[in-house]
Amino acid sequence: MTYFAPETLDDALAHLDTTAMSIVAGGTDFFPSMGVAPQVILDVSRISGLRGVSQDIAGWRIGAATTWTDVINADLPAAFDGLKQAAREVGSQQIQNTGTVAGNLVNASPAADGVPPLLTLDAQVEVASVRGTRDLPLSEFITGVRQTALQAGEMVTAILIPPQPDHAQAAFSKLGGRKYLVISTAMVAAVIARDAQGRIDHARVAVGACSPVAQRLPLLETELIGTTTDVQITTAHLSPLAPINDLRGSGEYRLDAVAELIRRTIAGASA
Repeated sequence: MTYFAPETLDDALAHLDTTAMSIVAGGTDFFPSMGVAPQVILDVSRISGLRGVSQDIAGWRIGAATTWTDVINADLPAAFDGLKQAAREVGSQQIQNTGTVAGNLVNASPAADGVPPLLTLDAQVEVASVRGTRDLPLSEFITGVRQTALQAGEMVTAILIPPQPDHAQAAFSKLGGRKYLVISTAMVAAVIARDAQGRIDHARVAVGACSPVAQRLPLLETELIGTTTDVQITTAHLSPLAPINDLRGSGEYRLDAVAELIRRTIAGASA
């Protein structure tokens, strides 16, 4: 096995352009699931500028090597509280100290804790190669179970978050077989903002572990606008979901559970 750990993005992209490589940052998803050892590993954790959370007029930038602990400790507005809550649910503290936000997306698990809150923040994924960079909505970046829109020679360099309403609040809820160190049976993230009269004027709701790819609920978001109380969660609201039956729960159970999680999460984001 050959191992590269470049210190510049240009070096990393040059390697990717000429050689098929497996990219790792924290490796917390990669190594437990890799099976046969890959021939070439590209470790991007030492690349200058890929780690950290920054803000400018365009919004926030979460570098690809930013860990979950970095997110927890970052000075972020209330609209990011759901992402921070999700960060605290990612494995153990040791995993949070090493695992990266971008790695969670590239792993493309239906139960990836980071995806629903990032969907509610309208996140985009910045992808780079020697040919340049391109930005993809997160909803288009993850294309299926363990599948992404990354092309040969490309790597994720950042997650981009546009400006959020100043009065927005957020929450994240996760259902599992136990409190900690568990793969989600269902999870919900919400970003909610209310006007001076208490009416909802901004709503984003996303559900994970109930479909091959985490999904926003656009009908529910639309119907929340202008309301002051929780709406009744209907089958139509949940129509983007396609939960499976597995050891963690049946599809029917997941739909029942996620309806309650949605109510709780919206309430948590409106407190």
